Amino acid sequence: MGEVPHSVREDMKKKPAKEVYTLADLRNWEEIDLPIRLGVLGDPVAHSLSPQMQNAALRSGKIDMQYARFQISPDELQSALDLISELNFVGVNLTTPHKIVASKLMEEVDDNARRIGAVNTIKVDNAKLRGYNTDGKGFARAIRHEFAVDLRDLRVMILGGGGAARAIALQCARENCERLVITNRNLATAQKLAEELREYFTGPRVLGPVPRLQAIPWEEAAIRFQVAHLDLIVNATPLGLNRRDPSPIPARLLAPHLMIHDTVYGEGRTPFVSAAIEAGARAANGFSMLLHQGALAFEIWFEREAPIEAMRAALM
Repeated sequence: MGEVPHSVREDMKKKPAKEVYTLADLRNWEEIDLPIRLGVLGDPVAHSLSPQMQNAALRSGKIDMQYARFQISPDELQSALDLISELNFVGVNLTTPHKIVASKLMEEVDDNARRIGAVNTIKVDNAKLRGYNTDGKGFARAIRHEFAVDLRDLRVMILGGGGAARAIALQCARENCERLVITNRNLATAQKLAEELREYFTGPRVLGPVPRLQAIPWEEAAIRFQVAHLDLIVNATPLGLNRRDPSPIPARLLAPHLMIHDTVYGEGRTPFVSAAIEAGARAANGFSMLLHQGALAFEIWFEREAPIEAMRAALM
């Protein structure tokens, strides 16, 4: 075989050799001769656009390393994190379903991630795993970018009770949103999260016909009643990752005055975004939140400002 052309060698340097790596790959990492020192762990993870965004940031910053996807099941997470701490990784991101479990596997967790009870960004520091959560701040910046409004001015409903939902709910509470409603398939989970946030909603604001903080069943009648008292509905569940998924809320329950934010993203519209547009509402998917939480993660890893325009361009 002849020598690999220079242009091909350069292109090989720009992206990982495989689309998705596994725990088995991590166990044989010495045989993988690529400068991968960052990644995203999830199940599923093949859809993640974090690599193209973060690799663009690394190239822009002239940082000689790569970022890759790792398909890691829940029962593999502990082993994967142990290996990452041993293999000279700079850090990783975590996505569904690992964020809550990982918070219990860190050597250190920052105050924000501890309060949320979920970790989406890990920095490896002298082989120690330090956990952070950038979802809440990333969400707030995304809402400002997509809808030109701040959370403090909004009445918000969050669908879900997992790591992303907890981060978003806490951010809404900290920014003193007008109203917060939490719904989840397991009502007890929604109620527990609402109680954890109760301290943020005891201020002097005048109460209207509905409570400022409320947990409700994920049922059509309960959601229908809330719509007139909401500005923003957020899907913080994985519903929509599979294009065969239904919209988490049928279009018939939505209204033109609403803003809809789906934390799920992918090619084309998610079912929730499609339902929102059908109802005449404004809608955005998870690209902007992905961008802003990813920029915050970059700043944690490298302690420098993220090249956000390069990251944005990579997602276009």
